[in-house]
Amino acid sequence: MKLADLKVKLFADGADLAGIREVASNPLIKGFTTNPTLMRKAGVEDYERFAKAAIELIGDRPISFEVFADDWDEMRAQALEISSWASNIYVKIPVTDTSGRSAAPLLRDLASRGVKLNVTALLALEQVGEVANAIAEAPSGIVSVFAGRYADTGRDPVPMMTKAVEVLRPYRGLELLWASPRELLNIFHAEAAGCHIITATNDVLAKLPLVGKDPLEYSLDTVRMFFDDARKAAYRIRTAERPPTRRD
Repeated sequence: MKLADLKVKLFADGADLAGIREVASNPLIKGFTTNPTLMRKAGVEDYERFAKAAIELIGDRPISFEVFADDWDEMRAQALEISSWASNIYVKIPVTDTSGRSAAPLLRDLASRGVKLNVTALLALEQVGEVANAIAEAPSGIVSVFAGRYADTGRDPVPMMTKAVEVLRPYRGLELLWASPRELLNIFHAEAAGCHIITATNDVLAKLPLVGKDPLEYSLDTVRMFFDDARKAAYRIRTAERPPTRRD
């Protein structure tokens, strides 16, 4: 399958403004996501300044920014403020607080206020139905299931994500997002499962030009890479002197 034929939308996941600028030039990238962990790793110090700079870079494509409180009232206040920065913002709300209490009441409140929502950190199918019901009244919403983390537990995420698509089918305006992919092949897994969106970091997206590459050609490229890197490192191994090979 060619990338242009994919039905699943590709989002870029990151918090480095230079990286966002780079992938924003790729017409295949239909949206953007980030989170506090990525922001911290990228050295972001001013949340609002970073967010508004990112918005300038991406145009009118959707972008998700996450609240970072653990108190419902503060989460609501943060969500309303973040939502006010631009019309293409989806506010990310964790599926529970840090003690495991469901965010459903807050989600219903924000949905009724017209906030576009991206509910994040889901890893179980039962969470999908609860979240869908809670944000059904939102103008639009994304349900982010961390399929990559689910796979880290030794489980195949494709059957679970396929079922999640069916759970969301009755809800107009809600999309399923495959989060935390581990490799480029996950894009095609998400496509096969019927997911609406997959978000990936730049290191995964950088492999897009490899899609469809001939395996034998790729094998030769790999051999040449190993040889070139060893030569550049100037590696040496002392070997025993061998007599010349006799030729008849």
